[in-house]
Amino acid sequence: MIGEKLFLAILMTASIGAAAGYLGTLMLSKRMSLVGGPLGHLTLPGITLALIYGFDVSIGAFLMLVFAILLIWLFEKRTKLPLETLTAVVFSSCVAVAFLFLPSEEIETALIGDISQLSPVTAFLSVLFSATVFLIIRIIYKKMVFLAVSEDLAKSEGISPDKYNLIYLFAVALVVGLGIRIVGSLLTAAIVSIPAATSRNLSNNMNQYAYGGAIAGGLASVLGIVMYQLFTVPAGLAIILTSAGFFLLSAALKRT
Repeated sequence: MIGEKLFLAILMTASIGAAAGYLGTLMLSKRMSLVGGPLGHLTLPGITLALIYGFDVSIGAFLMLVFAILLIWLFEKRTKLPLETLTAVVFSSCVAVAFLFLPSEEIETALIGDISQLSPVTAFLSVLFSATVFLIIRIIYKKMVFLAVSEDLAKSEGISPDKYNLIYLFAVALVVGLGIRIVGSLLTAAIVSIPAATSRNLSNNMNQYAYGGAIAGGLASVLGIVMYQLFTVPAGLAIILTSAGFFLLSAALKRT
């Protein structure tokens, strides 16, 4: 990977990593940072269809994610079972269906991502959607924090939990769909949780925490691509390992 493709890879992964890290600080505040893992696994049938029929994996992942979320919501209305129980049912079913049809030579791509066949259009759209997520989260950030602290107080201030939770979940689904391309379905939780944890170790206020997550996520993505280029390790693994290294450094530097 040289020249234009390397530049596109860095631009795309940096934008996705920054958006994921920024969103991750909000998810960590709501104690939902690990939700990216199950959501990533729910995308496997969509990724499988994309790999079989040759369209973009992020499109397949996002459409499957929307379908799965609606399915869980409908089952919850019908059965009144806990959401975590229904998520487990749908999650395991999605994984089983995916591996029933997923070609064996595409398993690695589905699980840990692949950026080797990156096109300018894909990179541009990824940057555009990442910027969209960033702006959406920036607009709703304080309201979502308010809802996490006290939903009743937020309602008294005219903040609708249903409205903002729906916007928030849409942003989460979009980030997971974008993240599938660089880290696959197996590691999506890491791109939102590790930068956020790193930022929390080093920040002194909410603004530092929020934007620190974006910086940590974007920088880990850029350095991960450099590792991918120099050592030919899978890009997704390189990004996560770099991000984990930042976290260890932040833990060592954290003031008690």
